[in-house]
Amino acid sequence: MKTLRLSIAGLGVVGGGLLRLIAEDKRLARQGVHFEVTGVTARNRNAKRAVPIEDYPWFDDAVEMARADTTDVFVELMGGAEGPARAAVTAALEAGKDVVTANKALIATHGLELAEIAERTGAALRYEAAVGGGTPVIRGIRDGLGACQVETIAGILNGTCNFMLSRMAETGEPFDEVLAEAQRLGFAEADPSFDVGGIDAAHKLAILATLAFDSRVELDAVETTGIDGVAAEDLAEAAKLGMGIKLLATATVVDGRMALRVCPALIAATSPLARAQGPENVFIIDADPIGRVGFTGPGAGDMATAAAVAADLVTLARGATGPVYASPVDRLQNLAGDAATELVNAYYLRVPLKDQPGALAVIASTLGEHGVSIDTVAQRPRANGAQDLVITTHPCTAAMFSAAQGALPHAGPVAGPFSAFPIADASYF
Repeated sequence: MKTLRLSIAGLGVVGGGLLRLIAEDKRLARQGVHFEVTGVTARNRNAKRAVPIEDYPWFDDAVEMARADTTDVFVELMGGAEGPARAAVTAALEAGKDVVTANKALIATHGLELAEIAERTGAALRYEAAVGGGTPVIRGIRDGLGACQVETIAGILNGTCNFMLSRMAETGEPFDEVLAEAQRLGFAEADPSFDVGGIDAAHKLAILATLAFDSRVELDAVETTGIDGVAAEDLAEAAKLGMGIKLLATATVVDGRMALRVCPALIAATSPLARAQGPENVFIIDADPIGRVGFTGPGAGDMATAAAVAADLVTLARGATGPVYASPVDRLQNLAGDAATELVNAYYLRVPLKDQPGALAVIASTLGEHGVSIDTVAQRPRANGAQDLVITTHPCTAAMFSAAQGALPHAGPVAGPFSAFPIADASYF
């Protein structure tokens, strides 16, 4: 039986879940795998935990634990792109220790640097739990599609945003009330900006794009818009159009350049992406020659994420090797990441208008000056004689729509902030 000695840094819900999985050992023994926990550490040794840790050796310093002779695999569950997480993972890899992490921020920000260290020292760096929680999309792309040319990735990658948008659509409650509810239920952090600002999804998309396109990906190449601009009124209007609104992440290659985007988008209600509820993650991948494949599953939760960490540990125990990404770091391409402006979509607009003659003509003219033409229009009465103008456009490039969007606040009839989101191509999704 193969025994791996594990040091675990971070004893929150995922760390606790991993300790429970190891203790229960339901399938591992049959597979000839045994894990021995030879060290643990966390910010607070005396914090109240669901799983007792008294029987495990305690380390005050994560870096010291990562380098310890008793460590075969360093398991990093602390989180954060910098600080102790980065220092300890770097120390472990430099010492030739294998590393398993669930830290998407670390991999998205410093993954290439860490991969170079791992490939130089012969260590393994595994991160299945960093994207999709318990949904095996990382190994699906790296291994299952290893001989395929990935063309497009589309997905719902953030459970917090998905819960909030689903709730707003169901109840008509405003954003702030649903956010407070998400925080009470544990779906959102006290500081929710990482999730609702789209940053979490951008980190995950950058990781997937590096794997799928065999290219170095910088985080700032991901055009990112959060959901804080989505109102209950927008979700109601989307429903009238037979659509829902989701935080949609997409990655594709246009003429040798990557187009990476995370933003709220209208998606046909019949699409599997629109049907994702709560913390569920959905991934749709087009690859040649296999065609379209999909992954769906829990994108968060203690046991789901812990199971993904454990799966990486089982892979290491079986002796699996290979580069950190699908290709060694020195063979990755340097595709430019500036093609998002060339993506073509129809768009949705909800514009509050002052009560004055010719308002629609002014809006149509402003859009038309930038090459954006109106497909459908509806007027929704508001208080004091004002109205919302609900528009869908014909397809245009993101650059054209961005220019038109920038001009709208200066159009005389516009009464205040407006909503603007792309409409996903129903023939694709």
